[in-house]
Amino acid sequence: MPGRVQWARTEAPARSEAPARSTAPALAPTCRWDSAPVLAARGLAYTYGPTPALADASLRLLAGDSVALMGPSGSGKSTLLHCLAGILTPDQGAIDLMGTPFHTLNETERSRLRLTHLGMVFQFGDLVRELTLLENVMLPLRLTGAGRYAAREEALEALAALGIADVATRRAGEVSGGQAQRAAVARALVRRPAVILADEPTGSLDSVNAEQVMDILVTRARAMGSALLVVTHDHRMAAHLDRHVTIRDGVTSAAAADCAGEVAP
Repeated sequence: MPGRVQWARTEAPARSEAPARSTAPALAPTCRWDSAPVLAARGLAYTYGPTPALADASLRLLAGDSVALMGPSGSGKSTLLHCLAGILTPDQGAIDLMGTPFHTLNETERSRLRLTHLGMVFQFGDLVRELTLLENVMLPLRLTGAGRYAAREEALEALAALGIADVATRRAGEVSGGQAQRAAVARALVRRPAVILADEPTGSLDSVNAEQVMDILVTRARAMGSALLVVTHDHRMAAHLDRHVTIRDGVTSAAAADCAGEVAP
Protein backbone atom coordinates (compact mmCIF):
# COMPACT_ATOMS: atom_id res chain seq x y z
CA MET A 1 0.00 0.00 0.00
CA PRO A 2 1.34 3.52 -0.72
CA GLY A 3 2.80 5.52 2.14
CA ARG A 4 0.45 7.31 4.48
CA VAL A 5 -0.79 10.70 3.43
CA GLN A 6 0.25 13.52 5.74
CA TRP A 7 -3.15 15.13 6.20
CA ALA A 8 -3.36 18.76 7.28
CA ARG A 9 -6.70 19.81 8.71
CA THR A 10 -9.07 21.78 6.52
CA GLU A 11 -11.83 23.53 8.41
CA ALA A 12 -14.94 24.17 6.36
CA PRO A 13 -15.68 27.92 6.48
CA ALA A 14 -19.14 29.10 7.38
CA ARG A 15 -21.42 29.56 4.38
CA SER A 16 -21.32 33.33 4.76
CA GLU A 17 -17.55 33.45 4.44
CA ALA A 18 -15.74 33.71 1.13
CA PRO A 19 -14.04 30.37 0.41
CA ALA A 20 -10.28 30.45 0.82
CA ARG A 21 -8.29 29.99 -2.36
CA SER A 22 -5.32 27.69 -2.50
CA THR A 23 -2.01 29.28 -1.53
CA ALA A 24 0.02 26.42 -3.02
CA PRO A 25 2.44 27.65 -5.70
CA ALA A 26 1.12 27.21 -9.22
CA LEU A 27 2.86 24.64 -11.38
CA ALA A 28 4.14 25.56 -14.81
CA PRO A 29 1.29 25.07 -17.27
CA THR A 30 3.56 23.81 -20.04
CA CYS A 31 4.44 20.27 -21.05
CA ARG A 32 7.61 18.92 -19.46
CA TRP A 33 9.54 16.29 -21.38
CA ASP A 34 12.14 15.53 -18.71
CA SER A 35 10.03 12.80 -17.09
CA ALA A 36 7.71 10.03 -18.21
CA PRO A 37 3.96 10.65 -18.05
CA VAL A 38 1.93 8.88 -15.39
CA LEU A 39 -0.98 8.75 -17.85
CA ALA A 40 -0.88 9.25 -21.61
CA ALA A 41 -3.36 8.66 -24.41
CA ARG A 42 -3.01 9.11 -28.14
CA GLY A 43 -5.47 8.97 -31.02
CA LEU A 44 -8.43 7.65 -29.05
CA ALA A 45 -11.68 6.95 -30.89
CA TYR A 46 -14.92 5.63 -29.43
CA THR A 47 -18.37 5.22 -30.96
CA TYR A 48 -21.77 4.80 -29.34
CA GLY A 49 -23.73 2.96 -32.03
CA PRO A 50 -23.62 5.18 -35.14
CA THR A 51 -22.47 8.23 -33.19
CA PRO A 52 -18.73 8.93 -32.73
CA ALA A 53 -18.08 10.26 -29.23
CA LEU A 54 -14.30 10.44 -29.66
CA ALA A 55 -12.56 10.91 -33.00
CA ASP A 56 -8.94 11.83 -32.21
CA ALA A 57 -8.37 12.47 -28.51
CA SER A 58 -4.89 12.69 -27.00
CA LEU A 59 -3.61 13.73 -23.59
CA ARG A 60 -0.44 13.56 -21.49
CA LEU A 61 -0.30 13.94 -17.70
CA LEU A 62 2.87 14.16 -15.63
CA ALA A 63 3.13 13.82 -11.87
CA GLY A 64 1.89 17.05 -10.29
CA ASP A 65 -0.04 18.24 -13.35
CA SER A 66 -3.49 19.74 -12.82
CA VAL A 67 -5.57 19.94 -15.97
CA ALA A 68 -9.11 21.06 -16.78
CA LEU A 69 -10.78 19.18 -19.64
CA MET A 70 -13.37 21.53 -21.10
CA GLY A 71 -15.82 21.55 -23.97
CA PRO A 72 -19.51 21.94 -24.79
CA SER A 73 -22.12 19.37 -23.85
CA GLY A 74 -21.73 16.25 -25.98
CA SER A 75 -18.14 17.06 -26.96
CA GLY A 76 -16.74 13.79 -25.53
CA LYS A 77 -15.39 15.00 -22.18
CA SER A 78 -16.85 12.23 -20.02
CA THR A 79 -16.25 9.56 -22.66
CA LEU A 80 -12.56 10.47 -22.77
CA LEU A 81 -12.30 10.36 -18.98
CA HIS A 82 -14.04 6.97 -18.86
CA CYS A 83 -11.62 5.62 -21.47
CA LEU A 84 -8.66 6.95 -19.47
CA ALA A 85 -10.08 5.22 -16.37
CA GLY A 86 -10.49 1.90 -18.17
CA ILE A 87 -14.26 1.96 -17.72
CA LEU A 88 -14.65 2.10 -21.51
CA THR A 89 -12.31 0.46 -24.04
CA PRO A 90 -11.50 2.75 -26.99
CA ASP A 91 -12.17 1.47 -30.50
CA GLN A 92 -8.73 2.67 -31.52
CA GLY A 93 -5.77 4.48 -30.02
CA ALA A 94 -3.53 3.73 -27.05
CA ILE A 95 -3.50 4.48 -23.31
CA ASP A 96 -0.49 4.12 -21.02
CA LEU A 97 -0.95 4.16 -17.22
CA MET A 98 2.21 4.11 -15.11
CA GLY A 99 4.18 2.48 -17.92
CA THR A 100 1.57 -0.20 -18.61
CA PRO A 101 -0.43 -0.34 -21.88
CA PHE A 102 -3.77 0.04 -20.13
CA HIS A 103 -5.90 -0.43 -23.25
CA THR A 104 -4.53 -3.96 -23.86
CA LEU A 105 -5.46 -5.36 -20.42
CA ASN A 106 -8.47 -7.52 -19.66
CA GLU A 107 -11.11 -6.26 -17.22
CA THR A 108 -9.57 -7.99 -14.19
CA GLU A 109 -6.13 -6.56 -14.94
CA ARG A 110 -7.57 -3.10 -15.56
CA SER A 111 -9.50 -3.19 -12.29
CA ARG A 112 -6.36 -4.12 -10.39
CA LEU A 113 -4.30 -1.34 -11.99
CA ARG A 114 -7.13 1.17 -11.54
CA LEU A 115 -7.44 0.30 -7.85
CA THR A 116 -3.69 0.71 -7.37
CA HIS A 117 -2.99 3.90 -9.32
CA LEU A 118 -6.25 5.80 -9.94
CA GLY A 119 -8.51 7.85 -7.69
CA MET A 120 -11.89 8.86 -9.10
CA VAL A 121 -14.49 11.48 -8.17
CA PHE A 122 -17.85 11.69 -9.92
CA GLN A 123 -20.48 14.41 -10.07
CA PHE A 124 -22.76 12.75 -7.53
CA GLY A 125 -20.02 11.16 -5.43
CA ASP A 126 -21.09 7.57 -6.11
CA LEU A 127 -20.68 6.60 -2.47
CA VAL A 128 -22.25 3.38 -1.22
CA ARG A 129 -25.35 4.85 0.41
CA GLU A 130 -25.77 1.99 2.89
CA LEU A 131 -22.24 2.46 4.28
CA THR A 132 -21.07 5.24 6.56
CA LEU A 133 -18.72 7.91 5.24
CA LEU A 134 -15.94 6.27 7.23
CA GLU A 135 -16.65 2.85 5.71
CA ASN A 136 -16.75 4.35 2.22
CA VAL A 137 -13.31 5.92 2.65
CA MET A 138 -11.93 2.73 4.24
CA LEU A 139 -13.11 0.60 1.32
CA PRO A 140 -10.26 1.20 -1.19
CA LEU A 141 -7.70 0.76 1.60
CA ARG A 142 -9.19 -2.58 2.60
CA LEU A 143 -9.33 -3.70 -1.03
CA THR A 144 -5.62 -3.00 -1.42
CA GLY A 145 -4.65 -5.02 1.66
CA ALA A 146 -4.72 -2.59 4.59
CA GLY A 147 -5.74 -4.03 7.95
CA ARG A 148 -9.00 -2.84 9.46
CA TYR A 149 -7.38 -0.74 12.20
CA ALA A 150 -4.87 0.93 9.86
CA ALA A 151 -7.58 1.62 7.28
CA ARG A 152 -9.86 3.11 9.92
CA GLU A 153 -7.16 5.43 11.25
CA GLU A 154 -6.15 6.61 7.79
CA ALA A 155 -9.77 7.15 6.73
CA LEU A 156 -10.55 9.11 9.90
CA GLU A 157 -7.54 11.36 9.28
CA ALA A 158 -8.71 11.97 5.72
CA LEU A 159 -12.25 12.82 6.80
CA ALA A 160 -10.94 15.13 9.52
CA ALA A 161 -8.69 16.88 7.02
CA LEU A 162 -11.71 17.57 4.83
CA GLY A 163 -13.69 18.94 7.77
CA ILE A 164 -16.30 16.17 8.06
CA ALA A 165 -15.03 13.99 10.92
CA ASP A 166 -18.18 14.89 12.86
CA VAL A 167 -20.35 12.98 10.37
CA ALA A 168 -17.95 10.06 9.78
CA THR A 169 -20.36 7.51 11.27
CA ARG A 170 -23.42 8.70 9.36
CA ARG A 171 -24.54 6.79 6.29
CA ALA A 172 -23.79 8.34 2.92
CA GLY A 173 -27.50 8.69 2.21
CA GLU A 174 -28.03 10.75 5.37
CA VAL A 175 -25.58 13.61 4.80
CA SER A 176 -25.69 16.77 2.68
CA GLY A 177 -24.44 16.88 -0.90
CA GLY A 178 -21.39 18.91 0.11
CA GLN A 179 -20.48 16.46 2.88
CA ALA A 180 -20.93 13.48 0.57
CA GLN A 181 -18.72 15.05 -2.09
CA ARG A 182 -16.00 15.81 0.47
CA ALA A 183 -16.13 12.13 1.47
CA ALA A 184 -15.84 11.16 -2.21
CA VAL A 185 -12.72 13.33 -2.48
CA ALA A 186 -11.30 11.71 0.67
CA ARG A 187 -11.96 8.26 -0.80
CA ALA A 188 -10.19 9.21 -4.04
CA LEU A 189 -7.15 10.64 -2.25
CA VAL A 190 -6.73 8.26 0.67
CA ARG A 191 -4.51 5.77 -1.21
CA ARG A 192 -2.29 8.55 -2.58
CA PRO A 193 -2.95 7.60 -6.22
CA ALA A 194 -0.66 8.61 -9.06
CA VAL A 195 -3.62 9.96 -11.04
CA ILE A 196 -6.92 11.51 -9.94
CA LEU A 197 -9.75 11.70 -12.48
CA ALA A 198 -12.75 13.86 -11.60
CA ASP A 199 -15.89 14.05 -13.76
CA GLU A 200 -17.81 17.28 -13.02
CA PRO A 201 -16.99 16.88 -9.29
CA THR A 202 -18.76 20.14 -8.35
CA GLY A 203 -21.62 19.99 -10.84
CA SER A 204 -24.27 19.09 -8.26
CA LEU A 205 -23.11 21.56 -5.59
CA ASP A 206 -23.99 25.16 -4.77
CA SER A 207 -21.33 27.79 -5.49
CA VAL A 208 -19.91 27.87 -1.95
CA ASN A 209 -19.53 24.09 -1.65
CA ALA A 210 -18.24 23.90 -5.23
CA GLU A 211 -15.39 26.32 -4.50
CA GLN A 212 -14.51 24.52 -1.26
CA VAL A 213 -14.51 21.03 -2.80
CA MET A 214 -12.44 22.12 -5.81
CA ASP A 215 -9.94 23.95 -3.64
CA ILE A 216 -9.52 20.89 -1.40
CA LEU A 217 -9.15 18.55 -4.38
CA VAL A 218 -6.49 20.68 -6.08
CA THR A 219 -4.56 21.44 -2.89
CA ARG A 220 -4.41 17.79 -1.76
CA ALA A 221 -3.45 16.54 -5.21
CA ARG A 222 -0.59 19.06 -5.38
CA ALA A 223 0.60 18.15 -1.90
CA MET A 224 0.80 14.47 -2.90
CA GLY A 225 2.32 15.09 -6.33
CA SER A 226 -0.62 13.38 -8.03
CA ALA A 227 -1.70 14.24 -11.56
CA LEU A 228 -5.22 15.68 -11.57
CA LEU A 229 -7.62 15.77 -14.53
CA VAL A 230 -10.97 17.50 -13.99
CA VAL A 231 -13.82 17.45 -16.49
CA THR A 232 -15.76 20.70 -16.09
CA HIS A 233 -17.80 23.19 -18.09
CA ASP A 234 -17.42 25.83 -15.36
CA HIS A 235 -14.67 28.38 -16.02
CA ARG A 236 -14.61 29.34 -12.33
CA MET A 237 -13.69 25.76 -11.41
CA ALA A 238 -11.20 25.50 -14.27
CA ALA A 239 -9.41 28.58 -12.91
CA HIS A 240 -8.16 26.44 -10.00
CA LEU A 241 -6.17 24.27 -12.43
CA ASP A 242 -2.87 24.98 -14.15
CA ARG A 243 -3.60 23.86 -17.70
CA HIS A 244 -6.74 23.76 -19.84
CA VAL A 245 -7.41 21.26 -22.62
CA THR A 246 -10.40 21.70 -24.91
CA ILE A 247 -12.30 18.89 -26.61
CA ARG A 248 -14.81 19.49 -29.39
CA ASP A 249 -16.57 16.88 -31.52
CA GLY A 250 -14.39 14.21 -29.93
CA VAL A 251 -11.11 15.89 -30.89
CA THR A 252 -8.77 17.40 -28.29
CA SER A 253 -7.02 20.72 -28.84
CA ALA A 254 -3.64 20.82 -30.57
CA ALA A 255 -1.94 21.63 -27.25
CA ALA A 256 -3.15 18.33 -25.80
CA ALA A 257 -1.99 16.41 -28.86
CA ASP A 258 1.43 18.04 -28.71
CA CYS A 259 1.72 16.90 -25.11
CA ALA A 260 0.61 13.32 -25.76
CA GLY A 261 4.01 12.03 -26.83
CA GLU A 262 4.42 8.48 -28.09
CA VAL A 263 2.22 5.76 -26.62
CA ALA A 264 2.79 2.15 -27.58
CA PRO A 265 -0.03 0.72 -29.71
